[in-house]
Amino acid sequence: MGENSRLCKFFSFAQVGISGHRTRVTIKNVASPSKICPLIIFLLMLVIWEITSMVGMYDSGTLPPPSRVIKAFSELASNGILLRYSVASLFRVTVGFYLAVFLGMSIGVLLGVWQRGCQMFHALIQFLRPISPLAWIPFALLWFGIGDGSAIFLIFLSSFFPMLFSTIVAVKNIPRLYFQTGANFGFTKAEFFKLVIFPAILPEVVTAMRISLGVAWLVVVAAEMIAVKSGLGYLIIDSRNALRMDYVIVAMITIGVIGLTIDKVISQLQKPGFVRWKFEKK
Repeated sequence: MGENSRLCKFFSFAQVGISGHRTRVTIKNVASPSKICPLIIFLLMLVIWEITSMVGMYDSGTLPPPSRVIKAFSELASNGILLRYSVASLFRVTVGFYLAVFLGMSIGVLLGVWQRGCQMFHALIQFLRPISPLAWIPFALLWFGIGDGSAIFLIFLSSFFPMLFSTIVAVKNIPRLYFQTGANFGFTKAEFFKLVIFPAILPEVVTAMRISLGVAWLVVVAAEMIAVKSGLGYLIIDSRNALRMDYVIVAMITIGVIGLTIDKVISQLQKPGFVRWKFEKK
């Protein structure tokens, strides 16, 4: 009973805010023109694209018109290639990305609270972080061979260091008053992580996840062009070799749609219900 009372008092204190004022989050209604105008502009661009192709202003073989792209999409969807390759790319991105998120956050929190350890590994992290994941392709092929392992390894590298660095910075930026408050309530180490560290770093971590996810999709395309024989990246390079640029555009659009959908899902973690401390008055 006393344990529950102690936690309830802490949550009440956190919701009121360290400054003693309750923060209000105002949600503005989006005007309908702001939703319609992007759609109108997009459709207008498609119409212009189609008309310029019809009048022969450029070679349609190098840039197929929307009508041909729609037909190519129907062909790839009907024979199952688009679905099969999309699932293959999603599998590689999911395994590599979430492995990087788990390890990046875990090691990042450890180094963030362990000052001496952070000083020990800081130079190594800063040395490896700027190296492009694509530079590791020769080693990935030697270590994992042609297949999913190479692609997953490259995706992991592309996401791990952004997650690691962002988590370390987020932990170090937690106000000391949060820890003092937790100490006053007698928190254990597990409670410090659950009730102080994790809620405080979540806004920055979610932003890092969104950035890392975009990089992961860039890398998976490059990795599938070299290291595997399936996936949307492989579809792009194989279609290019066959001079089927309409298939290339279909693969590009599919990558964009999947990436946008996943980003929207992850962005839900940035809502006030999940990261209420982000909207706290300083």
